[in-house]
Amino acid sequence: MLFNSIEFICFLPIVFIVYWLADKHLKWQNFLVVTASYIFYGWWDIRFLSLIILTSSFCFVSGLLIERAEGNRKKQKIINTINILLNIGILGTFKYFDFFSTNIETALHSLGFEPDWITLDILLPVGISFYTLQALSYSIDVYQKKISACHDPIAFFAFVSFFPQLVAGPIERATNLLPQFYKRRTFDYSKAIDGCRQMLWGFFKKMIIADNCAMAVNEIWGSYQYQSGFTLLLGGLLFTFQIYGDFSGYSDIAIGCARLFGIDLMKNFNYPYFSRDISEFWRRWHISLSTWFRDYIYIPLGGSRCKKTKIIRNTFIIFIISGLWHGANWTFILWGIYHALLFMPLLLLNKNRRYTKNVIAEGKLLPSFKEAVQMFSTFFLVLIGWIIFRSNDIGEASDYLARLFSPSLFEVSFPHGKRALIYCLVLLIIEWMQREKEHALQINKEIKSPVVRWGIYYILIFIIVFLQGTPADFIYFQF
Repeated sequence: MLFNSIEFICFLPIVFIVYWLADKHLKWQNFLVVTASYIFYGWWDIRFLSLIILTSSFCFVSGLLIERAEGNRKKQKIINTINILLNIGILGTFKYFDFFSTNIETALHSLGFEPDWITLDILLPVGISFYTLQALSYSIDVYQKKISACHDPIAFFAFVSFFPQLVAGPIERATNLLPQFYKRRTFDYSKAIDGCRQMLWGFFKKMIIADNCAMAVNEIWGSYQYQSGFTLLLGGLLFTFQIYGDFSGYSDIAIGCARLFGIDLMKNFNYPYFSRDISEFWRRWHISLSTWFRDYIYIPLGGSRCKKTKIIRNTFIIFIISGLWHGANWTFILWGIYHALLFMPLLLLNKNRRYTKNVIAEGKLLPSFKEAVQMFSTFFLVLIGWIIFRSNDIGEASDYLARLFSPSLFEVSFPHGKRALIYCLVLLIIEWMQREKEHALQINKEIKSPVVRWGIYYILIFIIVFLQGTPADFIYFQF
C-alpha cells in the first residue's frame, strides 16, 4: 500500500479512529497495530507476510533464550550468532543469491569452466532490508545488555511491523521504539497536528519534487548517449533532488504518521544537502542506517579507536556493506567505494569530525562565502555519486560521466525539467530558512495567525493535487 494512494487515504483514518477508541486497552491497541501493519504490508503481496512473522519470531525467541542463558556468555553468543545468521540468511537468499550466483558463474566461465548454476529469479520482498535490521537491533541489544528481553509477543511484533516505517524506515532501535509499545498512549492533539504538518511536507517532497524530477530524469537517462554534457549534468542534478524528495519525503510521512498514533520515531534526514563535507553529509543523510552500521558493525570492528590503517579498513567495510545493502548490483558497491574514498582525506587529516553541530550557519540568514563553497563542492561530489547509484551498470555509469565531462558540458540549454528545477529551488529556499526546525513546515511558532497558517496548508494541498508529477513508487522500496 503506497502512502500516496487512495487505499492509504481510506486506510489511515479507519485505523486512527479504531486505535484511539481502544486507548484504555494497551494490548488491544498493540494488537490493532500488528493487524493494521500486516494488512498494510500484505496489500503488496500477502505471501511475504510469512517472512516478517518468521523474522519477528526468530528475534523474539532469541531474546528470551539470551535472557535465560544469563551468566553463560558463551551460550548467549551462540544464540545471538545463530539468530543473526538465520535472518541474514533469509535476507541474502531473497536479495543476493542470484547476484553472487551469476557473478561466480561468469568468473568460472572466464577461467574455462562450464558450471550450470541455478538462479532463483524470485521477487524481492518490499522492505526486507529495513525490518531485518530493525529486528536484529533488538536481539543484539539484548545480548549487549542495552535492553531487557521482551516477554510480550504482541508488543514485539508491533515493534517489528509498525506500518508507517515498515517498508522504508526510519530503521528504529529497540531501545527507542519497543518501550513505547509497553506504555499506555494517550491522544496528544498538538503532537498529532504537528504530525499532519510533517506528513504534508513529506507529500510535497514526494509528489512535487521527486515525481516531477523523475519524469525529466527518466527522459534524460533513457537517451543519455544523445544528450549534451550540460543536459547530463542536469540529469544528475535532478536525480539528486529526486532521491532526496523521494526518500526524505517518505521518512517525513512515516514520522508524521507515527505521531498520529502517539509514537515518536527517530529523525532520518537533517537537511543533508547543506553539508560542508562528506562526513557531515553522512551524519545528515539516512541517519537511521548510518548509525545502525556505526553501532553494530563499525564500532565492533574497532571503530576509530585503533590504528589509522584499521580505521581506513573499517571505513571501506562500512561503505561497501552500505552499498550492498542498497542492492545487488556492482554500481551500488562502486557507489560505496566512491564515498569511502571521499572520506579518506578527512580521515588522514583528522578532519572527519569538524562539523558536528546540529544547525548549519546557526543564526545567520546566509552562509559565509567559505561555507557556501564547502556546501557547493560537497553537493557536487554527492551528485557524482548519485549518477553512479542511478546507473544500471558500471559501463553505463562510466559512459554517462565521460559524456558529462566533455566539451558539450558548456553548451547551456534546458530541454528537460525546467519546471522541476523551479520546484527544487523553492525546496532549497524553504529548507534553508527552516533548517533549525525538525521539519520545514513547523511554522506554528513564527506564524501566530491560524488563518494564515491554514491558508499555507491549503495552498500546499492545492499545489500537491494540481502540480504533482506522474505518480511513481518510492525509490527505496526496491531496497
